[in-house]
Amino acid sequence: MMNDYLITLALAALPALGNFLGGLLAEFFRTSQRTLSIALHGAAGVVLAVVAVELMPQALKAAAPWIIILAFLAGGGLFMVVDALLDVVGSRYGGEKGQAGPWMIFFGVSVDLFSDGIMIGAGSTLSFGLGLLLALGQVPADIPEGFATIAAFKARGVPRRTRLLAAAAFALPIFLGTTIGYFGVRGRPEVVKLALLAFTAGMLTTVTVEEIVPQAHQGKETKQATFAFIIGFALFTFLSVYLD
Repeated sequence: MMNDYLITLALAALPALGNFLGGLLAEFFRTSQRTLSIALHGAAGVVLAVVAVELMPQALKAAAPWIIILAFLAGGGLFMVVDALLDVVGSRYGGEKGQAGPWMIFFGVSVDLFSDGIMIGAGSTLSFGLGLLLALGQVPADIPEGFATIAAFKARGVPRRTRLLAAAAFALPIFLGTTIGYFGVRGRPEVVKLALLAFTAGMLTTVTVEEIVPQAHQGKETKQATFAFIIGFALFTFLSVYLD
């Protein structure tokens, strides 16, 4: 069983590498507010597609939908607590909430990676092929998220060493999610797995609406950014449908 778990972790490394690659692209290419807005719109489209196309449809298959709804509320509530804490930290050390913005984007992407890990870990318990498809399906969607995160850090003047460490740290939430999904699902009632998916969906939705989208709308609006949102949503939907 340990060998199977290690193989599952190797699969989970693929989306983490996608995020890291996106971060490296932001390091080596000059980023403007317009570029950041386009990347954030694309990332928002991907995250909302994860919720609308993958997580909630699966979660609502539960025999007791009220549990799923409560789990969704709990996920959103946890984000509100974290947001309040980061607001205090940003006000105390940064002078304004905006200073915490890039870290909230980092948090949102980490939650998305955590949900990727949950899906990969749980899927791998059914078959290696399913786990592989889920892992490969996340990679193209994770690249703009990594780019947007590191670009946001650059825009705030965060040192390069901190930015690279943040990009590398994306491996932690997905490995954690994979571990929980792999070991937590075994022998558990189906409602537990589905409630966990709904909890993650609540966090992702709130993070996207409250942090990623507002950050994406700073500066001059462009039609390309809106198109990037649509492409991001459609891209994940395409991958979800044809790699399922």
